[in-house]
Amino acid sequence: MGGTHGDKARVIQALLFMSSINTLLQTLIGSRLPTVMGASIAYTLPLFSIINDYNDEDFASPHDRFVHSMRTIQGSMIVSSFLNIILGYGRAWGELTRFFSPIVVVPVVCLVGLGLFARGFPLLGNCVEIGLPMLILLMICQQYLKRIHSRAHLILERFALLLCIGIVWAFAAILTVSGAYNNVKPATKQSCRTDRSFLMSSAPWIKIPYPFQWGTPIFRASHVFGMLGAALVSSAESTGTFFAAARLSGATAPPAHVLSRSIGLQGIGMLLEGLFGSLVGTTASVENVGLLGLTHIGSRRVVQISTAFMIFFSIFGKFGAFFASIPLPIFAAIYCILLGIVAASGITFIQFANSNSMRNIYVLGVSLFLGLSIPQYFVTSRTFDGHGPVRTNAVWFNDILNTIFSSHATVAIIVGTLLDNTLEANHVEDRGIPWWKPFQHSKGDVRTEEFYSYPLRINEYLPSRFL
Repeated sequence: MGGTHGDKARVIQALLFMSSINTLLQTLIGSRLPTVMGASIAYTLPLFSIINDYNDEDFASPHDRFVHSMRTIQGSMIVSSFLNIILGYGRAWGELTRFFSPIVVVPVVCLVGLGLFARGFPLLGNCVEIGLPMLILLMICQQYLKRIHSRAHLILERFALLLCIGIVWAFAAILTVSGAYNNVKPATKQSCRTDRSFLMSSAPWIKIPYPFQWGTPIFRASHVFGMLGAALVSSAESTGTFFAAARLSGATAPPAHVLSRSIGLQGIGMLLEGLFGSLVGTTASVENVGLLGLTHIGSRRVVQISTAFMIFFSIFGKFGAFFASIPLPIFAAIYCILLGIVAASGITFIQFANSNSMRNIYVLGVSLFLGLSIPQYFVTSRTFDGHGPVRTNAVWFNDILNTIFSSHATVAIIVGTLLDNTLEANHVEDRGIPWWKPFQHSKGDVRTEEFYSYPLRINEYLPSRFL
């Protein structure tokens, strides 16, 4: 896009700042689940389209190209955010989830985790001498050493991840300073060195993100339509993540009205991200849900407190840049465990349906396979400049289809919902409907009010259709 390292630092600060605001909003008046909102990869293709549109235009400097691109991204996000707001607060998204059953939830939640397999060992393999020790050390500390003593069990179960990151990060810094990566390929330097982000030198000490920091938004219809596809995908992925978070935190399955208001609030968050000039929209973070399962800490208060740290690091750029020096293979090693936990939590939903039914096996198998296979085709067929396999003369149409069918969770929702609701079941119990139906209503289960009601006395001041 033509931006400098300083511009990159400001974008990351804006992303982190908006992630913290959206996380706080979701835990207070949204899903009420202990989930962190993070940057969504679903916005990649619409961003490529905006970048490609400005490649042939002349700008006075690369920085002008960057600012013009950011203003266009802002405008597209502002307009497309109303799709999620309408789907959420119009209750349409909740009505869609009423067609779900445990048979549909299994592949959706599984693929929320498995769909990010490229962030696991393929990324770890870029620097095996750092990533592999992190993976092995985390397994040993978190699962084996904690059995030595009861006090060690409590400490290592909750803090083994931080301890391992510190040890391996220090090891990577020693290798970097000692010159171990001075004469290696550029790709290896990028993955292994702790000084390749260039953020420490370029990030400002103090910078508070503010609305329209890049200038007046630019609204172009073709880019708005392309961004709509990303908004839909982020909603689908958040829905799967919310089910996983509820399962791992011990809450009941989120009712339809809770999913509706959370997606509506995600749209409001996307509107704020467009105003503040964030590069992409946010979605519920799969990695942090996996962390919830790893540490057994399912408190929304803990997540709310963490937003204070996110705001701190987004404002005081040097501190945030320091943590950005952690090599990506360390995170890849963590993802190998966290994403696997999320995928496994999806499998547990099968206990509420008849796993011996050949009809259910068919729905599960086809949904899982196509949910993996179709996005893989769309991703591998994508060119370097972001063009997907759907290539008509309408770029906005291409972006919508390429974005939707590049998402594993979205494909699983489409295929699973269609098959499960059109194939006849021998008994309604086979689909797990008797277990599922009570959780679709606010009064269907006595525990729902405890988990998902608004804080304080907000319920008294809201129309009943929003509760």
